[in-house]
Amino acid sequence: MKQFISDLKKYWYFAIYSAKTDLKAEVANSYLNWIWWVLEPFLNMIVYTFVFKNLFPSDKSFPVFIYSGLMFWNFFNRTIGYSVKLVRANKEIVTKVYVPKFILLIGNMFLNAFKMLVGLVILIPLIIIYKVQITWTALMIIPLFLILFVFSFGCGTILLHFGVFVDDLSYAVGILLNMLMFLSGVFYDLQTGLPEGYGTFIGTFNPVACIIDGLHQVLLNGVLPNMPVLGIWTVISIIMSVIGIRIIYKYENSYVKVI
Repeated sequence: MKQFISDLKKYWYFAIYSAKTDLKAEVANSYLNWIWWVLEPFLNMIVYTFVFKNLFPSDKSFPVFIYSGLMFWNFFNRTIGYSVKLVRANKEIVTKVYVPKFILLIGNMFLNAFKMLVGLVILIPLIIIYKVQITWTALMIIPLFLILFVFSFGCGTILLHFGVFVDDLSYAVGILLNMLMFLSGVFYDLQTGLPEGYGTFIGTFNPVACIIDGLHQVLLNGVLPNMPVLGIWTVISIIMSVIGIRIIYKYENSYVKVI
């Protein structure tokens, strides 16, 4: 872990520079520029609200419920989806200079986090329009996101490694992410939108569902999330991150030969 901390300090600015470069590249030839980062979740929110509002009746402010969940989900989805192909996508960097491969992942996570922050341009007005009563529990959004960040990093480092050697892994991960979205409570309440017992099971054994449900609870209901389960998943996320970092340090010199 000493090497990890040392490399993190040494290449921190590279991760930030990488995120800035990718952000500029994404909107370089776009007429709407960064507005696309807001439009995508906003239009998805409209579709999901129209489709699922009658399937999952709720007294909640449904657009706020869905949009906030989409913000967290999109961060996780983009991070994991990109991590599998990260080394191959950065072939020119990997083959010419040494950069710890997890730094490239962190740079991408910074990019996704910035996009999520831009999404607040829509979320804050929605909260005002639907008169959502914000309480002190909303401060829990920060630790919830940090847990999601660490869990995404842990999964991403492991998938980063295996994505180098297994070409088909990106397709498998894409399918699994699509399935996981419907099991993460993005557009339905885990406790009221599913048969009794199923919501508790999913909220316990699906960390993304646990985090998104916690987000909904602190933002819309003003109550604390399931802290014991979140604590367990925090520990698991840290362990996964340690395993992923060790794997990368052990095998990253062989990545160049494969790609």
